Amino acid sequence: MSRNLYILAATMAFFSVVSYVVGFSGIAREPGSPADQSLWHMIGIVLLLLALIVALFGVLQSMFEQAERRSERMRQQERMKRQGRQRSGPERP
Repeated sequence: MSRNLYILAATMAFFSVVSYVVGFSGIAREPGSPADQSLWHMIGIVLLLLALIVALFGVLQSMFEQAERRSERMRQQERMKRQGRQRSGPERP
């Protein structure tokens, strides 16, 4: 799932760069498009901030998934140790 968040963050970052560049280009002055350059810049900044937040969620999710896998692996190792001790019986000095 973190891969999906990374893809979403990259897409949002791409569109933020595009909308920020539109503010500097002549496209903003075309009929039918918002002509306010500060609006295009604000949209770019907001999309970039959202992309950074989504990327942070992707990193956190990846870290928690890794911790969960490691915890599960340690539980399985402990279970195998206990089963091995029970089969061999109590150790004699």
